[in-house]
Amino acid sequence: MVRTYFLLAWTWTRAAAAYPASFWLMTVLGFVTAALDVAVILVVFSNTTTLAGFSRDEVLFLYGASSVSFTVCDTFVSNIDRVSQHIKAGTLDTFLIRPVSAWLQLTTDRFNANRIGRILQAGLVLGYAMAALDLDWRRAWMIPVMVITGMVIFTALWTLAGAVQFALTDAPEVGSSFTYGSHQLSQYPLSIYGRDLVRGVTYAVPLAFINWQPGLYVLGRDDPFGTPEFMRFLGPAAALVLALLAALAWRQGIRHYRSTGS
Repeated sequence: MVRTYFLLAWTWTRAAAAYPASFWLMTVLGFVTAALDVAVILVVFSNTTTLAGFSRDEVLFLYGASSVSFTVCDTFVSNIDRVSQHIKAGTLDTFLIRPVSAWLQLTTDRFNANRIGRILQAGLVLGYAMAALDLDWRRAWMIPVMVITGMVIFTALWTLAGAVQFALTDAPEVGSSFTYGSHQLSQYPLSIYGRDLVRGVTYAVPLAFINWQPGLYVLGRDDPFGTPEFMRFLGPAAALVLALLAALAWRQGIRHYRSTGS
């Protein structure tokens, strides 16, 4: 499946690279647009020294970790949110009759390699924050675990958003509110939000495990909301549960799909 995915992605990339000026311009614009989020953080810290008890570099660390996970998934998975368009147009049938997973085909449909600029921007921010912070490097093993966990969670969210579109074909924005909205929420320390919201994104939808709980461990910080310390290590388990639920929802959506006919 991995080989098939990259073959399909390479096909779309070659098509886009046929217009090199446009390709590289869009890549640079993606980098610059993503940098605006960092600019907002810098503006905030031009007027204060801490945000909910976190320094500028700590906030950049949380932002970078979340953004690396999100931008990778936005590049390689997010095109699944086009499923409602295919359902309404009747073109989903084309994906279903091919001897390749429909999920894999939809994630590579109109694959956009220009988004690589956003991944680079997020990686640079994370690298800067890691260098600027006085981290206990005995805890650094959590950083790649945190990033991979975030990728699994965002992939599961996009898959769930795609599955929902089998029932709500005219409301793809509902799914986007969970995917892009989750990224916006996780860019900052969760301590800036209310306790009830944080409980919801910890125990219902596990967004807190993208960068907040494992980030507290890496930074050597206590949770302002008093969650037990063992919660810092539950990210992979939470991501696995969400991924299984997403896979089940996607399978049910495919099984109950009925062609639009001719």
